[in-house]
Amino acid sequence: MLTAGIDTSSVTIKWILSLLLNHPEVLKKARAELDAEVGIDRLVDEYDLSNLPYLHNIISKTLQLYPAAPMLVPHESFDDCKIGGYNIPRDTILLVNAWAVHRDPNIWDDPTTFKPEKFEGLQVQPSKLIPFGIGRRSCPGSDLA
Repeated sequence: MLTAGIDTSSVTIKWILSLLLNHPEVLKKARAELDAEVGIDRLVDEYDLSNLPYLHNIISKTLQLYPAAPMLVPHESFDDCKIGGYNIPRDTILLVNAWAVHRDPNIWDDPTTFKPEKFEGLQVQPSKLIPFGIGRRSCPGSDLA
C-alpha cells in the first residue's frame, strides 16, 4: 500500500513537471497564482490549497491525460448486469481502462490537449475522471491526493 501511494504520486509529479516544461504559458500562469496567493518568502502549506484553483486544474488535467494506474484494479460482477449495451454475467472479472475513458472524445472535448483552463468551474462527474478508481474499491488515499 505504501509503495503504491509513493509510486503513483511520483509518476504524477513527473508528468506535471514534464507538461509544465513543455507548456511555459501554463507554468507562467501557475507561478503567478502561487506568487499572488502564497508569496515568495514561504512554502505552500495545506491550508493554501483551497486558494489555488489553477493548480488544481493542472493536477486534474494531468490525471486525465496520464493516470498513474491506467488499468484500474480488477473488479468482479456480483450479479448479471448490462454495461454499455453488453451483457455481463455474474462472476465476470472486469478491467476498467482509465486511460481510454480519459481520452474518449465522446466524453471530453479535445481530450488530448493540455489546457488546464478546461477544468475552470467544471464539476466533473466521478464516472468521467477516474484516476484512482470509483466506488467501494477505489483508492483509499484518493481523498488525500
